[in-house]
Amino acid sequence: MTLENDGDLAAHLADQAGRILLQVRASGVFEGKSLGKAGDQTANQFLVHALREQRPNDGLLSEEEKDNAERLSHSRVWIVDPVDGTREYGEARADWAVHVGMAVNGVPVLGAVALPGCGQVLRSDQPGDVPPAPDVLRMVVSRTRPAREATEIARTLGAELVSMGSAGAKAMAILRGEADIYLHSGGQYEWDSCAPVAVALGWGLHCSRIDGSPLIYNQQDVYLPDLLICRKEHAKRVLAEVAALPKVSG
Repeated sequence: MTLENDGDLAAHLADQAGRILLQVRASGVFEGKSLGKAGDQTANQFLVHALREQRPNDGLLSEEEKDNAERLSHSRVWIVDPVDGTREYGEARADWAVHVGMAVNGVPVLGAVALPGCGQVLRSDQPGDVPPAPDVLRMVVSRTRPAREATEIARTLGAELVSMGSAGAKAMAILRGEADIYLHSGGQYEWDSCAPVAVALGWGLHCSRIDGSPLIYNQQDVYLPDLLICRKEHAKRVLAEVAALPKVSG
């Protein structure tokens, strides 16, 4: 079977990888760190082989695959994270995700984020209606290491903090009406955000670095220090508040 449409392919692969991950967990033969490792490697093998079969002329970057500089010669590059939120996956929580994204000339143009614990796949090419923001905004942050900027901006905005696991789950929480702002400054990599950013952009949200500059993918250095995802009507104020924060020396 060949899926000609990139959006259909991304969504199908994210969904199938999520089903595989649920089966690995349900097998009962892994636990703790070994479960996360088994899930990561199994889902990665599926995604990498499937993309090389379906799109042999495109570049590929995966968290669980040794990076190959050959991808830099491609304008179209698939960027995947087989398990975004390995800890949450291992703990049988719902806030983990599978990311299948594509950047064209550095721009995240297409993506699918599967939330297997919720039985949902969100796609950049099939946007829905983002629920309206409540009177008290909600800022989604890491459940283990909330970023200083996020907590300070939340206090300035009078926003509630919502703790959540993976980056994909946090970004999709805005689309699902569970949060309003996702501001991260603790460091990430391209696979952490490419697919979620593509989906968020497809649904009409604002996505940028926390200084307002664009998020650029398929770079030689795949480290991405920070990002902001929110409704467009909140972006200007959040960016202004970030710019006004005192810099931390050292």
